[in-house]
Amino acid sequence: MEYLVLIVLVTGFTLVYFKKESTNEDDLDSDIKRILELERVLAAKEIEAKQQQQNIDIANARTNAFDQVKNENSVNKEKLSNIMQERNDLKNENIFLKKEEENRNETLRKSIESTNTLQESLTKEKERLNDERVKEAESRLEKMKWTWGEHEKNVENHLKLICRNHVIKYISQEDFPHSRNKPDNSIEIMDQLIIFDAKSPANDDLRNFPKYIKLQTESLKKYAKHDDVKKDLFLVIPSNTLQVIDQFTYNTGDYNVYIITKDSLEPIIMSLKKIEEYEFAEKLSPEERDNVCRIIGKFAHTTKRRIQIDQFFAEEFLDTLNKAGTQLPRDILESVIQFENAEKLNPPMEKRKKQILTKDLKTKSEEIKKEIELRNIPDIITKIEFKEDNNA
Repeated sequence: MEYLVLIVLVTGFTLVYFKKESTNEDDLDSDIKRILELERVLAAKEIEAKQQQQNIDIANARTNAFDQVKNENSVNKEKLSNIMQERNDLKNENIFLKKEEENRNETLRKSIESTNTLQESLTKEKERLNDERVKEAESRLEKMKWTWGEHEKNVENHLKLICRNHVIKYISQEDFPHSRNKPDNSIEIMDQLIIFDAKSPANDDLRNFPKYIKLQTESLKKYAKHDDVKKDLFLVIPSNTLQVIDQFTYNTGDYNVYIITKDSLEPIIMSLKKIEEYEFAEKLSPEERDNVCRIIGKFAHTTKRRIQIDQFFAEEFLDTLNKAGTQLPRDILESVIQFENAEKLNPPMEKRKKQILTKDLKTKSEEIKKEIELRNIPDIITKIEFKEDNNA
């Protein structure tokens, strides 16, 4: 636009100049031609000026576009820088996670190896415990068989010892006065022969033992038929067979049979011997003698029942101890053993020549009952069940 104004001013000054200088027609024609030439040049310059203006506009537009591109480039550079930073952060995080994953895998591998080792150790320990249990069961069975095999001899020796200690006449099988059907053992009290016949299982299967004992009670008639044989007869069985016995007394009408163990021999014999202490024993009526025998029978039943219950709880306690040793966590088991080692039971000490009075036991029992009532402890309901033999 500035070029166009400049051209118009130059043209105006040229025309004025030519008007003053030209005075004739020739000059006028020449001036007109020159003016036309100048107009043509002016038109061309106008076109050129327009073209230049367009170029200027295009350049301005390009400059604006360049500025915009430059701004976008700056923004893109900043974004690129942020992306590169983010990429580097992600790369570092990826490296860290890979290392952490490797550490985790290594820890997991070690844990799996430790678990496998522990599992193998537990398997071996389980096998060892199973082997020990099998060996213990076999040892217990062998011990039971040995006990049964030696039962008759043990009963005989024990009876001889009791008779020697308490000055009672022992009668062996060979010395039994009747020629046929001689029992294993017998003793003599008040001119009466008291039969103690030892019986034990034939094998490790105890299911038929109750039936066998019942048959033996019937076979004792061969001894009871003699007048000098007391009509209360005793079958002595091993203590480890009590759990299969469900009947301990048999009243056949002509005689009574009591099932006892070796441990109850001495108290039963001492109870029978008490009869000799009565000066009027020979004057006792049949009813009085029956009362004495009934008390002795009750005592025998109570004794073997106590042995049976103690044996039941002993087996339960042993089973609980075995479970505690195998099922409790090791740290708890170690603490239990520590507390166990720290405990000590001090039962009442028995002193010679100090009699255990029945009234003292009753007084102590009453004190325990009162203590139970004060503490609101409910009565214990016994739910112990012993095995029964359907063949008995």
